[in-house]
Amino acid sequence: MELVSEKEKKQSSDNNNNTNPDNAQPLLDSSDSFNTHEAQEFRDRLARDLKAGLHPLKHKFVFWYTRRTPGVRNQTSYEDNIKKIVDFSTVEEFWVSYCHLARPSSLPSPTDLHLFKEGIRPLWEDSANCNGGKWIIRFKKVISGRFWEDLVLALVGDQLDYGENICGAVLSIRFNEDILSVWNRNASDHQAVMALRDAIKRHLKLPHSYVMEYKPHDASLRDNSSYRNTWLRG
Repeated sequence: MELVSEKEKKQSSDNNNNTNPDNAQPLLDSSDSFNTHEAQEFRDRLARDLKAGLHPLKHKFVFWYTRRTPGVRNQTSYEDNIKKIVDFSTVEEFWVSYCHLARPSSLPSPTDLHLFKEGIRPLWEDSANCNGGKWIIRFKKVISGRFWEDLVLALVGDQLDYGENICGAVLSIRFNEDILSVWNRNASDHQAVMALRDAIKRHLKLPHSYVMEYKPHDASLRDNSSYRNTWLRG
């Protein structure tokens, strides 16, 4: 699914799209196969979008954000702070939504910006995430926005290998650096984990000096940390 070519078209026509940009206002101030019900829902959505002249995505996605309170780490407060911004299921809806989001460089620290497939919340305990983990990449703040945008386009356009094993991605805005992470469903599938690492490196064209780290979500639950004490480097 080619997304980049749609950007200029959508910037000029977003006033005619029925996606509500007010949903993005807070930032401006399953398995590898469908079950029968999911498959029918997908076919119905595909038919509606094609009839309307839109370009359906393979998956429906949701943008979320979290504005963390420094020094507060209990799980209840974290879950309460996760806010849904907007969902989208077509190329056109994506560009309308994305063009209304604040750029990472303008977001306060600490803030997390999440992009996840519909039905998956950006929580370690979510049923789609609980057996998985995440690849972590640390960036200087001046360049993180470019890599985040490249990753968003890759996820939305289903351009990464083992795409069905991917749950979503997070950009964590911190004081001295920004951290990008890609979440997958199964931390015990070593082949899929390493293939995802290679796909991320290849698609983002990461310099050899960048080190990727992997951490299962159950380890994060034990030490109450997203990015410390990683298990694997590559």
